[in-house]
Amino acid sequence: MEAAGLSGLVLALALALPSVALENGLARTPPMGWMSWERFRCNVDCQADPRNCISEQLFFEMADRLAEDGWRELGYEYINLDDCWAAKQRDVAGQLVPDPKRFPRGIKALADYVHARGLKLGIYGDLGIFTCGGYPGTMLENVKQDAQTFAAWGVDMLKLDGCYSSAEEQAKGYPEMARALNATGRPIVYSCSWPAYQGGLPPQVNYTILAEICNLWRNYDDIQDSWDSVLSIVDWFFTNQDVLQPAAGPGHWNDPDMLIIGNFGLSYEQSRSQMALWTVMASPLLMSTDLRTISPEAKEILQNRLMIQINQDPLGIQGRRIVKEKYNIEVFVRPLAQAASALVFFSRRTDMPFRYTTSLAKLHFPEDAVYEVQDVYVGKIIGDLKTADNFSVVINPSGVVMWYLHPKTLPVQPWHVVRQQAPGGGYRPALL
Repeated sequence: MEAAGLSGLVLALALALPSVALENGLARTPPMGWMSWERFRCNVDCQADPRNCISEQLFFEMADRLAEDGWRELGYEYINLDDCWAAKQRDVAGQLVPDPKRFPRGIKALADYVHARGLKLGIYGDLGIFTCGGYPGTMLENVKQDAQTFAAWGVDMLKLDGCYSSAEEQAKGYPEMARALNATGRPIVYSCSWPAYQGGLPPQVNYTILAEICNLWRNYDDIQDSWDSVLSIVDWFFTNQDVLQPAAGPGHWNDPDMLIIGNFGLSYEQSRSQMALWTVMASPLLMSTDLRTISPEAKEILQNRLMIQINQDPLGIQGRRIVKEKYNIEVFVRPLAQAASALVFFSRRTDMPFRYTTSLAKLHFPEDAVYEVQDVYVGKIIGDLKTADNFSVVINPSGVVMWYLHPKTLPVQPWHVVRQQAPGGGYRPALL
């Protein structure tokens, strides 16, 4: 089908949705938690690798870690199954069932275990004949039944993938699942992979419509355990920020995929960079690492309280890249509640620490304002930084410096944060 025809079909289907399609009251800030896929993939060999296979034991143990190691109190509340949890066939009633050897107590028992620890359970489905891993998918005729099954099990989030389905089936099935989930009466956050299968950009993807159907959505490629993968995601998201940034907000989020901090592919500096860049993007914070063996350094990054406060800012405005220097330094800004802002200074350099000098005036902050600045990672506070003052930050190779700026005094006019393009194409915090 031509792009224009597909776009028209999507529009027609979305306009037929009830007005409650999105407003389930959920995901008012980006969801936080843990997801199995990047770290544990589709390892189903519990005989050879019982500790790391996709089984109820893995999820019981991760739930214990979220509840007991300080994660839950910081907002990491979802524990999410990804692909390969199901049996290879539906049961005689056509219902999805978990693999009986790897999940002998069933998903309802797992949900009860998770809920008893003050956490929430997410599950994976696929709008197609099969899941990406070859397990039973959700055909159009299964949508209502599967939604009811998930609700009966006590599921709190559904990630619906899109392998083995056509564009037409996705255009029908994703909105239909939104209706079916709402009809269960159970609050279930809805994560769609729809835009990732349609190239992530208009005209194939209409983000206004998508935000009326899904609470969050995967736009782009799966993350892999490498710095190159992180950079490819960052490049795509900020190259296309004019399309993506206005689509995000309370209840509907762009999802650049999982946090891989604590695994094997990122250095310490790169781990800090992923956390800062995902936070400035108002991204869901879904870790995919082994919480049983995570290093103190990785845990410290993921449990940074000020970072999480910024990520969970109630305004829900996604940040933008506002500076891209020829010497491989980039600057990002995210407007926050109470006229605060987050700034990220990011180095793509691979040689040595770089001293970057600028001012808030050059970054389009309002004239004559005074800020208290806190370094998000170091904790150091800089008082009384005026907009016109030059300052320098030293950024390590592939690393970041991240600031939280809170105004001490502002110009006479009231300060309001709006989405507005600066003359140079960057983000301009605006006075109205």
